[in-house]
Amino acid sequence: MSSKLGTLFRVTTFGESHGKGVGAVVDGCPPGLSIGEKDIQPQLDRRRPGQSRLATDRNEADQVTILSGVENGRALGSPIAMCVANKDQRPGDYVDMRSIPRPSHADYTYQAKYGIRTMSGGGRSSARETIGRVAAGAIAEKFLFEDYGIEIVAWVTSVGTIVAADVDETRISRKQVDDTAVRCPAKKVAEQMIRAITDAKEANDSLGGIVSCVCRNVPAGLGEPVFDKLEARLAHAMLSIPATKGFEIGSGFAGSRMTGSTHNDPFVKKEDGLGTASNYSGGVQGGISNGEPILFRVAFKPPATIGKAQKTVDFAGNEVTLEAKGRHDPCVVPRAVPIVETMAALVIADLALQQRSRGITE
Repeated sequence: MSSKLGTLFRVTTFGESHGKGVGAVVDGCPPGLSIGEKDIQPQLDRRRPGQSRLATDRNEADQVTILSGVENGRALGSPIAMCVANKDQRPGDYVDMRSIPRPSHADYTYQAKYGIRTMSGGGRSSARETIGRVAAGAIAEKFLFEDYGIEIVAWVTSVGTIVAADVDETRISRKQVDDTAVRCPAKKVAEQMIRAITDAKEANDSLGGIVSCVCRNVPAGLGEPVFDKLEARLAHAMLSIPATKGFEIGSGFAGSRMTGSTHNDPFVKKEDGLGTASNYSGGVQGGISNGEPILFRVAFKPPATIGKAQKTVDFAGNEVTLEAKGRHDPCVVPRAVPIVETMAALVIADLALQQRSRGITE
């Protein structure tokens, strides 16, 4: 679908990157949840453009307005509609690119699919569409924390070839993540990442990277076999984020190089039941959460729109040299952190409500 996510906790997003605004409608939020704009705005602030020299120069406050579904700070159970105005849009930046599909961008594929496309920016393919997801996900985060004590923290693991290893995912906090502009808690490595992104921006080029995420205190039993396994739902959500190219959970692809005797997670007795001695499974077994922290990683490609000259062709097939204009991130991963967190929250909230509908609490 172009706009819908979820079964019981359902989200519809709307808007284009250079239109009047973007937003979301959340249907299925449990009534009575304490929620307001102050609960949603912090994640939008972390996602918004113009927050540092590592991001696009587009300057948007991204202030959210709740239009319906909330009264006196409580969710009514009816659809919650939210909107964020676009105030610094510049569709004129794209006039020269209307006849040229940007390499590795969605210009060509959207034109092929619909026979028409948004001429300014990327329209629905732009990362600005994720504002609605983040606003909706912030509501899901509030529900998950209040009802289950679930905490979701994402951070930047790599930028280009620079990798941060040995991050303690069991204790990492959003405060630690936000202590650096690149949102990597390993400060010495973060400095290298910042230099690399700055150099790429000055060269009119771009870099990719990886965002890691941990979901703590997720109860055992979440996930819908066979086709809506927890990791399948997470992969679906993460790979729907613009610029994503890979997803792995737990040991991921490295697990394929291990033996079963090494990779298996032996069970151990814990205070609240069974747990595992290791967590190569990433908190999911048989598509269902096992009570251990859910660990996954998302790979993002270098942003497609760059100012560096590229030889390509226009829609008519004529050879041209494109030097793209506009304001774009030289690397998306610092701003992708809250997007990954909130998308994870949307998936887990939906699966938690499905499990709750069975009346099973243990």
